[in-house]
Formats: sequence, structure tokens, C-alpha cells
Amino acid sequence: MLKLRGCALARPAAYDRTMTSSFYAIIPAGGAGTRLWPLSRATRPKFLLDLDGSGRSLLQRTWDRLIEVTDPSRIFVVTGQDHADAVRAQLPELGDDRVLAEPAPRDSMPAIGWAASVIARLDPDAIIGSFAADQIIDDSPAFAEAVRQARIAAEADYVCTIGVSPSGPSTAFGYIESGDNLGLAPAPEARAVVRFAEKPDATTAAAFLATGRHSWNAGMFVSKASVLIGHLRRLHPDLAASLESWADEPERLDATWARLPAIAIDHAIAEPVAAEGGIATVPATFAWNDIGDFGALADLSSGANVESVVLDGSAFISSTTGRPVTVIGLEDAIVVDTGDALLVTTRAHAQRVKQATEAWREKGRADLL
Repeated sequence: MLKLRGCALARPAAYDRTMTSSFYAIIPAGGAGTRLWPLSRATRPKFLLDLDGSGRSLLQRTWDRLIEVTDPSRIFVVTGQDHADAVRAQLPELGDDRVLAEPAPRDSMPAIGWAASVIARLDPDAIIGSFAADQIIDDSPAFAEAVRQARIAAEADYVCTIGVSPSGPSTAFGYIESGDNLGLAPAPEARAVVRFAEKPDATTAAAFLATGRHSWNAGMFVSKASVLIGHLRRLHPDLAASLESWADEPERLDATWARLPAIAIDHAIAEPVAAEGGIATVPATFAWNDIGDFGALADLSSGANVESVVLDGSAFISSTTGRPVTVIGLEDAIVVDTGDALLVTTRAHAQRVKQATEAWREKGRADLL
């Protein structure tokens, strides 16, 4: 038996509705959500928060939709050591041996690669899917269908991503350019990926939408564990060797994790493998929001959560203090009051909020981060 954190990692019972290979879900739960400061903090990041008033945190909502596509015993969460206890508290159904705790953030590739290596030890034929902990998807049947088609593409040895149909020429997301249909009968909408593009400027984003071939990159990837690890061994052999060794000897993790390169799965695997023809995409027909900033959060909110007066303008207002808020003469204002910090900005500057945490860090105010 593989052991993690002193617990025997038992093989889950057989569970599969349609496919020949077992499906495992990985939830990378990292990042401080600095564009949602001061709501999101280093000690209480956005994936642990109920941001849309649903009564469930973003992490819990991710769990809710994943148990519709796989058995709960096949879900793993990769998170920081500082957040592992909070993750366990929010997901009591998640076995302790399925929380993989990183000593420090190293971006998505080490997190996903480590979990893939652990799963491959359990089930060499496993198909894995990685789904971020901080996104909102309300249409579970459409999500399940996208995952089903992505699994078909994965069975054919593609690394498959789920592309979100753009609602406008956003500059806040990366883009996926799709090419020819792959001709996979059970996955009729699966297409080859031509390339991935970084967050564009407004002109480029509008040009992308005009082609009809571009979707937003939501960071959802589905692949055979063996295929993902094979790409990693070929493209980043040192990283692959470290991750695979920790799957067998997690006690070595603390001493060597900090030496890993901080690299996203997009740069490590998706972009180079797309150039080789090994990446597929299937479209998401569901509404999607990653709540990347207060502008996105305002789109989900029906109004202020505190008594307020707004005169000759408009505002998104969030408060944890209960203090009444007055806004006069400002359009698209954002006001966030957490008692120990107050943010006032506009939707046009919402992407810059993370600069506030950097400025407070320079002032030595670690208590505000």
C-alpha cells in the first residue's frame, strides 16, 4: 500500500458508468486570490469562501459537481500545507489520504503531476481530470457531458482540455484555438488544438472571437495518467523524476519540494504538445465563471450584502462588518469592507487589485495579506 501522511491509501471500489478506464478527479486548490483582496487572504483564500451566496464554498461546489462524474473515493485535492486542515473540514467525505499537501506553491504542473503520479501507482490505466477549486459551473449535466467527451479523447491518448465559449472579447483569460474535428464517434465535438494563446490585448481578443475557432482556457485537462506522465518525462525529466519519487516516498517532500520549478501545466505540457498535435479540446456548453476579480463577482451578485445608499452612480458593495455604506457620484464603483481593510476601486481597475497586496507587503503589513 502507498502511504500518505501515515494513512494507508486503499484502492477504491470499482466505479464506472460508461468507460473502460477508471476516472479520477484532481482538484488543485491553491493561490491566494489576490485580485479579490481583502475578501481573499493568504490564510483564507477564495476557494474556501462562499462568494456567490450559495451556502457552499467554491471548493465545496467543485466537489459537488465532481461526485456526479466519479466516485468520491477517486477525488484528490492538492493544496498548501497551511490550508490542508481547512480543506478536510470543508470536505469531511474526502479521505485524509486524498489530501496532498504542498510545502509551498509551485504552480499547477507540480501539483497536478504529483497527484497524477500518486494515482498512477494505484491504477496504471487511470484517466485523470484536473478541475480548479475556484470556478463556478451551474449546469451539472452539461459539465458531465463535456467530461464524458473529454474522456473519450483521453482514451485515444490525447490530453484534452474543456474550452469555454467566450461571452465577449475578454483580456482576462488565455485562449485555445481549435482546428480539425478528430472524428471520434462517441465524442463528436472533440477537435484538435492548434495552439494556446496568453491573455491578449483587447484588439487581439476581438480578432480571436471573429474567427469562431477560439475558446477561453479554463484550465480543465483530462488525460490518461500514463500519457500525462509520459509527456512530463519527455519534456521535463527532472521534474517528472522528483514527482514520481514522492509518490512512493512522500516523507522526502518537505526537503526537496522548494527546488522544483514553478511552472503551469499550460507552459509545461499543453503548449508544446499542442504543437505536436497531441492536445484535443471539447466545448463547454455550460455557464462558467472563475471569479477572477471583483468585476466577475459583481456579475454574480444581486446587490450589496449590507445596508447601502448609492446616489448618481452604481456600485458593487461587500461588507463583513455590517457598517452602512454610502456611494455618491461614482459609476461602477467597488467597495469592500472587511473591518481590518477597506478597498475602494472601480470595475475598470478590478484586475489591478492584486497590486494592493504587493504594496502592503512592501510596507511590511503581512497581517493584511
